[in-house]
Amino acid sequence: MHKLVVLYPPPADPDHFRDYYVTKHLPLVKNWPGPLAWRYSFDVAALEGDAPYFAVFEADFADAPAMHAALGSPDGQLLAADVANYATGGVVIIHHPVPDITE
Repeated sequence: MHKLVVLYPPPADPDHFRDYYVTKHLPLVKNWPGPLAWRYSFDVAALEGDAPYFAVFEADFADAPAMHAALGSPDGQLLAADVANYATGGVVIIHHPVPDITE
């Protein structure tokens, strides 16, 4: 499995971010071909001090090529272009393989 993580620093207008994200951006995610599962949260916390992020999004893919194909798809490009409409604090995108650990 391969995981995509999108970290959102605090936006200029948190209420606009939440509203736009839930009512306009997530419906685009629902139409995105490729993810096996996805999730998000606005309840980002740090173990100590203030969290540097306001929100987080995660998507699981079968492998890295599946993730790259989804990102390069027309729906993936639409999602990427939409980020500027709500994420005024910018965005940090990371991805990594998730090893299958069995004992």
